[in-house]
Amino acid sequence: MLDFTGFSQPILEKIGTFKCGKQPKQVLFSPDNKKIILPLLDENGFDVFDVAQKKVVKRVKPPQADKKGFAEGLFIPEKNGFFVSQMTTGNIYEYSYPDFLFRRTISTGGTWSKYIIYSPEKNILAVSNWISNDISIIDYSEGELICLLKTSAAPRGMIFTDNGKYLISMAFDGGAIEKFDIENKKLVASIKKEKAAMRHIVCDSQNKAAYISDMYHKTIYKLDLKSFTITDSVKVFSNPNTIDLLNDKYLFVSSRGPNNQEDYTKRSPVNGKIQIIDVTNMKNVYEFEGGNQPTGLDVSSDGKYLCFSNFQDENIEIYSIK
Repeated sequence: MLDFTGFSQPILEKIGTFKCGKQPKQVLFSPDNKKIILPLLDENGFDVFDVAQKKVVKRVKPPQADKKGFAEGLFIPEKNGFFVSQMTTGNIYEYSYPDFLFRRTISTGGTWSKYIIYSPEKNILAVSNWISNDISIIDYSEGELICLLKTSAAPRGMIFTDNGKYLISMAFDGGAIEKFDIENKKLVASIKKEKAAMRHIVCDSQNKAAYISDMYHKTIYKLDLKSFTITDSVKVFSNPNTIDLLNDKYLFVSSRGPNNQEDYTKRSPVNGKIQIIDVTNMKNVYEFEGGNQPTGLDVSSDGKYLCFSNFQDENIEIYSIK
């Protein structure tokens, strides 16, 4: 059990480490928290992990599964749907949930499509395209491309704000946080940091603050959404990847660890870490060792479970939160 000295919550208790397919890039709890979905970068689809059975129960193979490259997923509960992106084809694939029946393929019109978000107010999808340096805005109902928003180099994480009026995007190679007006299809604000590698962004439930991981500077930023300014930051371990909020107070961070000197795609010389930030004061309140290159991370919607993937170990770790 991982006990947090100095405050009563949260306490993490490890449930176990479980095998999965190669290079689990992301982990997502299903809306009912009964399943964990694992998009696999070096496999022919995504794994479905059953929380009660504590094992992978299915490998779902989308069209063109042989081209591998499955990067990110997204549940849309109001549509009873699940999307997964495939970098190698520039496609996203929709499935029904909970049965994972194939619905359709949507071409993003971009190259190396990664992160997916949805605006229920606008009924649109946005997909970041790493190589073509743009974001696809897609009509959900028709599955048709509305436009491509040009971004700084290598866009990745995104959020919608103000009921879908704006989109905020992370430029990994461009070192920028960019704000787009969706209706007018234009960039309206930008924050740049030298050499920054912006990766992931999450927003609080009040739509007031967002938190951003910067892999190069080993930093988590706090972004005030109204003023679009960085108001605070905290240093974390090497190569922070995915982040997620618990109760708008605790930010969980998966940090991959230092790169292999021979090639960053190979095993890291030391294991990565999971860190927990108290966002009320942007202080690191606890950290513990993960496996080799913790990458994907998710907190269940009921706040009862934490799951993260160890990219090089081909496994996931699950903890209960009390």
